[in-house]
Amino acid sequence: MSSKIFSAATIGLDGEIVEVEVDVLSAGLHNFTIVGLPDAAIKESRDRVSSAIKNSGFRPPHQCGRITVNLAPADLPKASSMYDLPIALGFLLATKQISFDSQNKFIAGELALDGKIRPVQGILPIALLAKKKNIPEIYVPAENAKEASVVDGISVVPVSHLYDIVDHFLGNRLIAAHPPLEKENIFSEQEYAYDMANIAGQEHAKRALEIAAAGGHNVLLSGPPGSGKTLLAKAFPSILPKLTLDEALEITKIFSVAGKLGKERALVTERPYRNPHHSSSSVSLVGGGTYPKPGEISLSHRGVLFLDEFAEFPKTVLENLRQPLEDGKITISRAKGSLEFPARFTLLAAMNPCPCGNASDPEKLCSCSSSQVIKYQRKISGPIMDRIDLHVEVPRLKFEKLQENFDGEKSVEVRKRVESARRIQSERFSGTGLVTNSEMGAEHIKKFCQIKPECSKLLQSAVSSLKLSARGYHRIIKLARTIADLAGSVEIEVQHIAEAVQYRFKSE
Repeated sequence: MSSKIFSAATIGLDGEIVEVEVDVLSAGLHNFTIVGLPDAAIKESRDRVSSAIKNSGFRPPHQCGRITVNLAPADLPKASSMYDLPIALGFLLATKQISFDSQNKFIAGELALDGKIRPVQGILPIALLAKKKNIPEIYVPAENAKEASVVDGISVVPVSHLYDIVDHFLGNRLIAAHPPLEKENIFSEQEYAYDMANIAGQEHAKRALEIAAAGGHNVLLSGPPGSGKTLLAKAFPSILPKLTLDEALEITKIFSVAGKLGKERALVTERPYRNPHHSSSSVSLVGGGTYPKPGEISLSHRGVLFLDEFAEFPKTVLENLRQPLEDGKITISRAKGSLEFPARFTLLAAMNPCPCGNASDPEKLCSCSSSQVIKYQRKISGPIMDRIDLHVEVPRLKFEKLQENFDGEKSVEVRKRVESARRIQSERFSGTGLVTNSEMGAEHIKKFCQIKPECSKLLQSAVSSLKLSARGYHRIIKLARTIADLAGSVEIEVQHIAEAVQYRFKSE
């Protein structure tokens, strides 16, 4: 006899329905076969399922002859231990040890040898798929129930043991559905370890970071060691606007698939801040593997990717940033197919001007030769530099500045201006799919960034003197649009263009 249980697979960040078909033939020698492009974890589920069924008090597979499990569609690669539970229930159905209506249910979970149900990765995409396909019930491990409860309109049933879910289906002991997640006050005020008010001086850099936060622009901080580049970068999240629910769901899907969500967290409520070491590989940054998983740039989606010691990263690793910095997504291609992950992040990079770090310091002697300085700076290619909107010099602070009783503007005040600018952008881009000014393409710039004649003259002068590329020209306009939004100006004025130009001057 055969049975069918519905489960799902996560392909990239999206869910796909998987039908778990189990056929049992009592005649012949015992054989347990799983087909349908399973990976090693699924093939090993034969032993986990057999032990879990036996230890839960049911007739085990080794007493039932030939067993065939088919994961359909057969041409879709499957890579997870989440099919343990549906395989076990399918076997119990096929052998008539239990009876229940398996339609309109998604079931997922890994089985321990004693029948306990362990958590799995990628539950949120499966819950979203259930809602999309009008599947009313989803049965997930108890530790994943909070994550699935983020999705409204479906019943999330948390299960802890194989015999618990069997009792539930038999009507002996019903399991209560997990309550939906309350989202009203989930994005409350966050506590930050670093505040802009505690950073002495560097007003020019703080202004640049405010502009970057308001428009989602990329920043390069350059200066001698100890000038405060890393401290500014650590304080940057404190001026970023709160997440919207749609952004939080996007980020949570990525973290869920990557296995980074954590047991107690149902929804990511803070903007990601990723800080990979400069020894990181291309795969760790971009993502990949036999069954590709998101890398650091996707884990930074709608947040910050901070690359400290920017020039120390291998050049081949940095060149991987070209596509995501331009398109806001990364496409990972393998022989079995290609997957696309979102990567709309703010790049925040910090570097020294030379190997010893003193090339830009007027008071300390640089010990590097000219060729060493040139070689060091050439580690960052022109196309990467061209994709960075704000190039900011962070000078070494003088003793007097360090000693003064500094009480700068608090991050919460800066964040109010940033959120005000973001609201302007939200209204401007309503219905376009854009979130920030940095995401505008040429057609959006033409529509939303009208340039006055006097501004055109300044832009012409900048393009000529700085030898700007078409990309550099457009990035200046987008940057000026953000500066105008911060000022509450409907139109881009000359002073906004002038400020935007100065952030490209020293790097060109």
